[in-house]
Amino acid sequence: MTIKTGIDIIEVERIKKAIEDLGYSFLTRIYTEKEIDYCMDSKSMKYQHFAARFAVKEAVYKAISENITSKDDSIWKSIEVINLESGRPEINVEKLNQNICKTADNKIISIDISISHIKEYAVANAVVVYEKM
Repeated sequence: MTIKTGIDIIEVERIKKAIEDLGYSFLTRIYTEKEIDYCMDSKSMKYQHFAARFAVKEAVYKAISENITSKDDSIWKSIEVINLESGRPEINVEKLNQNICKTADNKIISIDISISHIKEYAVANAVVVYEKM
């Protein structure tokens, strides 16, 4: 078993500007429909939620990067943040294993994430547990 970590921080304004400048093409390149719906439903905090999910994707990417065989844009949508009924965010590990790690020698067993955001910044941490195949 192997454990890897990743962390990321991003300015909310950077994500807001990308969404305003590039619109739906940016959103659909980075986020899944579920993520877009969740963030858009947040109304006044939608940019913080988009930034937080972007930070999660970066943190997870940093933790799994040695197992990624393809560097195309599909990686961003393969790292999907979903929310449990309790509101706790988690990564759709099954989707990630199917889309990214299917050719790697390791299988992701679990990913624990932590997200926080304020008006100006979003930060995320990821702890990934692998099993050797």
